[in-house]
Formats: sequence, structure tokens, C-alpha cells
Amino acid sequence: MMRDRTVLLGVTGSIAAYKAVDLASRLAQDGAKVDVVMTNCATEFVTPLTFRSITHCQVVTDMFAASEEHDIEHIALAERADVVVIAPATANIMAKLAVGIADDMLCCATLATKAPIILAPAMNVHMWEKAITQENLTKLRARGFKIVEPSYGALACGEVGKGRLADVEDILTAIRQILDRKSDLIGKHVIVTAGGTQEPIDPVRLICNRSSGKMGYALAEAARERGAKVTLITAPTTLPPPADVEMIEVQTALQMREAVLRTVPEADALIMAAAVADYRPATAAKSKLKKEEFPLMQLELIRNPDIISEVRGNLIKVGFAAESENVVGNATVKLKNKGLHLIVANNIAEAGSGFGVDTNKVILVDSKGKVEDLPLLPKSEVAHKILDKVSALLSPAIGASG
Repeated sequence: MMRDRTVLLGVTGSIAAYKAVDLASRLAQDGAKVDVVMTNCATEFVTPLTFRSITHCQVVTDMFAASEEHDIEHIALAERADVVVIAPATANIMAKLAVGIADDMLCCATLATKAPIILAPAMNVHMWEKAITQENLTKLRARGFKIVEPSYGALACGEVGKGRLADVEDILTAIRQILDRKSDLIGKHVIVTAGGTQEPIDPVRLICNRSSGKMGYALAEAARERGAKVTLITAPTTLPPPADVEMIEVQTALQMREAVLRTVPEADALIMAAAVADYRPATAAKSKLKKEEFPLMQLELIRNPDIISEVRGNLIKVGFAAESENVVGNATVKLKNKGLHLIVANNIAEAGSGFGVDTNKVILVDSKGKVEDLPLLPKSEVAHKILDKVSALLSPAIGASG
């Protein structure tokens, strides 16, 4: 996976810079070509000679130094990188990248590259928790940066908290995942639905569910990374919009249905990750209902349409099933009844799985009855596992079963 790949390793001014030496060594051992760019502050912690001895490649520290290898160095570094990794990434470098400042070689190369970018932050716990740092992280995530979050533990300043550079193995895993991703969805149009629909009772109250939208957004980002044109049809969430993804914002199940049916004729795959409300009030009050007037409020509910069952055409259909018992059995019934090619089932009773968390424990069931039980994984990894199946189904494309 690493052989003949070029990793641009950025090292910034943190005591954790010594761990970047181990990272560079592991990458080189795996066969990668490692270009290292160090900020001036980083050279106060580790010398360029250390990295040069390990990687046998040039180490860049000065934006204006003459180079025998490159005419316009930051452009050449940016263009030949298969992935850019900044480890450790300080609060300072993240702030500069979030607003597009390019005052050193590392910032210039990062801003110039088209390669995926991984940031592995390391800093004091209070710096990490500061609102401005978290705002910058939100911006960077929205622009497609992958963040390998710091771990909890003893910090160099003597405090204990979140801020330690992630384990080198975790950073390597993130690099391998990106380098292993194929551009297998180039030329394909993937529609993803996300979030939980909201069904109004009156202008204030509504019926909704606990979906955070994280799984759907992870799928949209993963499909984009693999080269697909992505349309994300999303119910309200608190998540930042994914970069380079067409977004259609809806609130209710009927609005989502209209958006899906309008966009699917040109799609190659539909992944219904949204938690669509099963019911909606028969009528929604135009003004706020006063509780004093309704000591006992009774709502008449009607069934919402099953959106994916209505979809026709030559496209791959993937559904989700949140179950609390007989997970595979219930999911298989839904797969057959809805005419799906694949269903993603998860036991919402399991810790770390389901709504509002960053991980998921799912079981994939296809139309041929094959069952794949995945371990607990980050939702970003679950997304790629699902897309592996979608890619296989698209080549050759399978006609719709509905």
C-alpha cells in the first residue's frame, strides 16, 4: 500500500515532534517516499538531520532556500504528494490553515495540494478545548481535512487531559485508509439521505427522532473522496456541511420524499441513511397550541410514505435498519420488502452503536443473503465498508429489483 507512494509529512513546533521521527521511520520502512517539511519552531525540538537520516530524502525548512531538486518547491511538493500528514499539528498551524494563511513552506504546500490532508493535533488540554480551536477544527473538517484526534493522558506541561498526540499506529491507520481508497466511484452519482426528519405539530413543537446525521454525512464525505458526484439530502442537523457535496436541505418526510424522487432519475446509487419519521400529525396547527387549552392533547397521526420502496429505476438501493432485537432477521425482511440490494443493520441497544455517537456496529446483509458482521468502527470507516459493497454492485451495474 505504501510502496511508491509519496507522503508529505509536516512537523510543527510541539514537544510531540519527536514522535514524528517514529512516524517517518515507519512510513519509510513500509516503502513510502517521505518528504518532510518542518516549521522553524519544529527545528527547536528535532533536527532536520534526524529526518533526513531516516527518510533519505530532502528535509525542507526554509521557504526561500534554493533547491537543487525543485524550481518552485512548495508547488512540486504539493503536486507529488499522495497524502499530506501534519503531525504534530499545533493550534497555530490549524488556525492558519483554517483562514488560508500561507506564510511558511508547510502552509504553502498544504494550501497548494490536491491530495487528502490528515491533521494529528497535539497541544495543551485548555488550548484544545478553547472555543476558537474547536471552531477552526469544524472549518477544517468541513473542507475535507481528516482529523486524528489527540488522546487523553499526561501532558508535557504537567496537566492531564486531552491533547496528547495520537499513537503513531493510529496515524498510520488513517494514512493507510486514505491511500487504500480507490477512485472507484468516479463518474457515478450517489445520493445519500441523512438526519432525522421533523414533523411539525405547531410552529413550536414537532415529532422527531434521535438521529444526529453523522452516519449519512460520513457516507457523503466517503463517496466524495472516492470520486463520486454526491447529492446529500439532509434533514436538520448540527453538523457542518461536507465540502464539494451538493446539499438539499429538507425538514419533513414528505419534503425528503419529493427531493429523493426528483433526483434519483440521474443517480447510480441511493443510500437512505436518514431516519425518516414513521408518522406525522394529520394536521399541523398554524399557531402555537396553548397547554392551558389542552390539558390532554391528543394527536391524530398518519403514516409517512416508505420513500425507498417508491424508488424505481436502474440504480443500487441501500437501506438502513435500526433494530433492538433479532437484528439480522428483521433487517432481511425489510431488505426483501423494500426491494433493496443491501441493508445496513445495527443494534441500537449496543454501546457505541447507533444515534449520536462517532462509532457504529453494523451488519451488512445483501440481496443474496450474505451477512457480514463488522466490528465496532468509526462511522467514517463504516461508510467506506458500505461503499465497498456499493462499488462492487455497480460493476457491473445491477438492474433495480423494484
